[in-house]
Amino acid sequence: MSLTDRQIRNTNASIGRVVKLSDGEGLQLWLQPSGAKLWNMAYRFDGKQRKLALGPYPRISLKDARTRRDEAKMLLAEGLDPSRQKRLAKLTAIAQNANTFATIADELLAQKRREGKAPATINKLEWLFGLAKPALGALPITAVQAPEVLQVLRGVEARDRLETARRLRSIIGSVFRFAIATGRASNDPTGALRGALVAPTVRHRAAIVEPTALGELLRAIDGHSGMPEVRGGLQLLALTFVRPGELRGAQWVEVDLDKAVWTIPGERMKMRRPHRIPLARQTIAAFKNLRAITGEAELILPGARGRGRPLSENTLNAALRRLGYTKDEMTSHGFRAAASSILNESGLWNPDAIEAQLAHVEGNAIRRAYARAEFWDERVKMMQWWANGLDEIKASRKVIPIAVTLNLSDQTLGR
Repeated sequence: MSLTDRQIRNTNASIGRVVKLSDGEGLQLWLQPSGAKLWNMAYRFDGKQRKLALGPYPRISLKDARTRRDEAKMLLAEGLDPSRQKRLAKLTAIAQNANTFATIADELLAQKRREGKAPATINKLEWLFGLAKPALGALPITAVQAPEVLQVLRGVEARDRLETARRLRSIIGSVFRFAIATGRASNDPTGALRGALVAPTVRHRAAIVEPTALGELLRAIDGHSGMPEVRGGLQLLALTFVRPGELRGAQWVEVDLDKAVWTIPGERMKMRRPHRIPLARQTIAAFKNLRAITGEAELILPGARGRGRPLSENTLNAALRRLGYTKDEMTSHGFRAAASSILNESGLWNPDAIEAQLAHVEGNAIRRAYARAEFWDERVKMMQWWANGLDEIKASRKVIPIAVTLNLSDQTLGR
């Protein structure tokens, strides 16, 4: 006879033993001496008597218990053991919960740390992952769908951070690709989102590349009346066109004035590879002027708050603002754009040598090796030519074409 809810509610186990109530077709309710009521299904598989636990009453109602019994009978009809299928489902759920988006993102971040990525890069990744984790972090990586990712990206777009949304899509995609590579996912849903985001307007870093205007800027820097370290830092940015962060963290042990070379260690470079900079005569003079001021410190450009802390990039940019240049006209990073533009437009130097001096990454390993081996001598000449050219445009107040102002002659090279 089938059970009823009233019968189940009103029946309890006897003291010291389990009472089993049958609902038919193997479904049983076990009444425990403790008062618990548990659903079980008795069945035979492979010639052996087995039991499948279906859950406690009343959390699993009589109707739900019958549904679970019927589902188990369907598995038996297909030749599958319901108990084994339940264990496999549980293991799959555990694996999915262990392989959440947040877990895999953290693993990827740890790998980036082991690869020696720059602290600024790691901090940026942590920040971007932090934008995705509130919505996606707890989800199994295999359960995340493209619309859910798009919803996260739309939230960033709504704050008018279009470039951040674009980068976030790429970073989320890298988590899925890492999961695929490690056997925990089979597809990357971010691929379906190409074209779904608002394209950001490309904004190039502000830079002065016209010679006359650049000369005015250089004269203004020489006349800067603030901290001498700031004036010297801006002069070195113009002469070496390194990244501002690479200059601000520079230490005296990196600079060999006798050999006229500044070697920036890989851990301070954006691309994590050591970078050598040939020092022109003017650059050596700028370093010597700074040594007279900060030579007792470890850092070449210590900040005002302590000799052990470097100048901030805000300090360098603020100096440009005090000189009358807005953020849309010139930034501390703009010297790189100015050098790249003028050096390439001169037509005098191998573009690969210019790229090597800018410490840009060459995608081809063979070309990278070739660049390291072949371009040093040319870069030495190029950097002296550049420093001489800066002197010329700084001294001249006339509008003179680049090809005339920055000419390649024995006199210009100082030979």
